[in-house]
Amino acid sequence: MDLKAICPLTVASALARAAASAPDVEAIVAGDGRITYDQLARDVAIIRKGLHAQGVGKGDHVGLCLGNSVRWVTTFLALGSLGAVTVPINTRFVAPEMAYALDQSQVKMLIICDRFLKVDFIALLRQICAGIDKALPDAALPFLGKIIVIGTDVPASAISWDEMIQSGVRGPGHELSVAEPDDPLLIQYTSGTTSFPKGVLLTHRNMLANAYFSGLRMGLRPADRFHSARPFFHVAGTTLSILSALQQMATLVSMDRFEPGEALRLMEAEKCTHFSGNDTMALMLLNHPDLPARKLVLRGAWLAASPTIVRRVIDELGARECVVGYGLSEASPNVAQSCFWEAEEIRASAAMRIQSGVSVRIRTADGGEAPAGQPGEILVCGWNVMQGYFNKPEETTAALDTDGWLSTGDLGQCDDAGRLTFLGRVKDIVRVGGENVSPADVENVLHRNPAIRQAAVVGVPDERLVEVTAAFVILNDGVTATAEEIMQWSKGEMAGFKVPRHIWIVDGFETIGMTASAKIQKKQLAEHARTLLGL
Repeated sequence: MDLKAICPLTVASALARAAASAPDVEAIVAGDGRITYDQLARDVAIIRKGLHAQGVGKGDHVGLCLGNSVRWVTTFLALGSLGAVTVPINTRFVAPEMAYALDQSQVKMLIICDRFLKVDFIALLRQICAGIDKALPDAALPFLGKIIVIGTDVPASAISWDEMIQSGVRGPGHELSVAEPDDPLLIQYTSGTTSFPKGVLLTHRNMLANAYFSGLRMGLRPADRFHSARPFFHVAGTTLSILSALQQMATLVSMDRFEPGEALRLMEAEKCTHFSGNDTMALMLLNHPDLPARKLVLRGAWLAASPTIVRRVIDELGARECVVGYGLSEASPNVAQSCFWEAEEIRASAAMRIQSGVSVRIRTADGGEAPAGQPGEILVCGWNVMQGYFNKPEETTAALDTDGWLSTGDLGQCDDAGRLTFLGRVKDIVRVGGENVSPADVENVLHRNPAIRQAAVVGVPDERLVEVTAAFVILNDGVTATAEEIMQWSKGEMAGFKVPRHIWIVDGFETIGMTASAKIQKKQLAEHARTLLGL
């Protein structure tokens, strides 16, 4: 499949096309302003020169820690057009999680806001790296050589955003590096079944083609207005929001954080034609008391949700062209998606067409190929599959075979027409309000608590977040601790969405669920948790 004949395959070429074809169309509307495609291209050029003057070049890894904003988008596009690799930092990370991401990804430069919402990021950095008040690099983060701060709290080792921009204005006008389609564009950290997140390495081709086809199937047209509060530190934010809008020359309307009442207000005020969300977001919109009073003009939506929720979005929000998508970070992320031109009953059933040029197989437990209608593990091959996990060769080999097939760890089935239905996670992942949480990751943190001997974490249903983590904990001998104390301790050690909402202190796992070989049976544990909660 000749993708280059279909759509731009680099950030720079997509931006140039949008600025030339739709210069007066608004590109982004966010809390820090609004900007047309013509001005977007101009701003990206200025930022690109400043970053280059500060030593950023092709292949360099640059951390980006900001909330959803025009500045996030312009910086991401500037880095991509230089051939640099953006490492999005989750703004909900606590210090140990941020330290791991910055170190493992070998970030050379970090662009960070001094504060976002209630988080003091400079204080967070000081916990990680004392060198920010002296000089960089520091032993704690040996690859990090430069920090650029957006805001007024600029440590001694850092420079301000304005200083970075001025260095580009003063600098020589020499030729800048140019990215190619198969150059890396992003390192996306994703939770897996191991204790530590893995950095998914995605190329311009991966993300730009995925964004183009997703926007096309959603029905985005030039000058459509697309509301997405999906965090830009996720591929649902970069690929399926920023780049989908760019490839289709639509207007992206975003927010610092998703709040359903404000989202409904924005959709009405900005006359949004489409929105993007997961099941939790959709339910929060559908159940919000302001909805009946809002005059929405929605035509479509991109959802990761069950058929019941899709049906409600079509009927109650009026998004009659609503489509459903399935994907994962390792596939940049979209694997399959329904199309706005398909019959409503097909789209409402959540049966999806495989993306053009992508192949899917359904593998049975014994390694065979599942016939139509039979479930199995989803395997993916094609232009959307990652290059691998950054600096993790063993994990890459485990996920990708020699023919390029990605083992997703997800359960699905294909019908006679080749449409894919996603059935659930084979991997032991808990999906908390749209965030993928690894139980092993949470257990790893809990095991750092001196009161805890052993912890086992499972997912349980939740009315608001769809799913949350729950922990069974065995205390060390002679130690006393309450569930509330452990929960409060956890809030300082891991992002809020990972913190167990339910904790039970137990004497052992033998009577709850354990094999003869002393392996905890998570399925039995999860069932026991639901029983305890009366679910």
